[in-house]
Amino acid sequence: MTPSSPPRGTARPAVGRPPWVLVVPAVLGLAFLVLPLAGLLVRAPWATLPERLAEPQVLEALRLSLVTATVATAVCLLLGVPLAWLLARVSFPGRRLVRALVTVPLVLPPVVGGVALLLVLGRRGVAGQWLESAFGVTLPFTTAGVVIAEAFVAMPFLVISVEGALRGADQRFEEAAATLGASRWTVFRRVTLPLVMPGIVAGAVLCWARALGEFGATITFAGNFPGRTQTMPLAVYLALETEPEAAIVLSLVLLAVSVIILASLRDRWVSP
Repeated sequence: MTPSSPPRGTARPAVGRPPWVLVVPAVLGLAFLVLPLAGLLVRAPWATLPERLAEPQVLEALRLSLVTATVATAVCLLLGVPLAWLLARVSFPGRRLVRALVTVPLVLPPVVGGVALLLVLGRRGVAGQWLESAFGVTLPFTTAGVVIAEAFVAMPFLVISVEGALRGADQRFEEAAATLGASRWTVFRRVTLPLVMPGIVAGAVLCWARALGEFGATITFAGNFPGRTQTMPLAVYLALETEPEAAIVLSLVLLAVSVIILASLRDRWVSP
């Protein structure tokens, strides 16, 4: 009986004894990634963890982080899904350049992103001084500034995920709907969005997780004011110098969120 061949694109598992020249650095790499997390779990104040989580500054930082990350994700969905559709479905001059610009925040140091936001949206920025003079709106060092900083660094995750889903979707369904008389907006709303919804959900989850953990752009553009701009990563940084146990508790919360995110996306990003 001939064994069935694995599906195309599926890697075969290694057969036989793996070479030590690969096993040793692989184990060292695994230890390098896991040991710091294990140290965090070992040093955690488990006996006083419920009391630590109930402290006002911890709850305030957690509440602000959840609210701003959720609002930032909503902003990314509102702007990022149409941008991904444009990159995936419309051919226009300079599309490669636009795609490169969209992905710049992925590799740009977050602090540099915060400085760039200050230069544009600050009180003396290109657009910031106009917003203040015309509408009395000041964005730096406010909760809205936190949302903007988080959306800036997180949106590329959503755009890349949705664009990939759009490129992989079967366009014959959209063409059939258009042939039957559906308008472009109806096709997009009733056909395209359901087709790429798994990619949108995955991108939104990654976007939310990235916004939740943002530090550099937030502290540069919005500052570190408790109750107004101090998110969990900023609270960890501040507590590390004065109250290390509180920093560990906040770090555990962020670690738990990261594990939950990876577990929820396992079927999409990790092959068994």
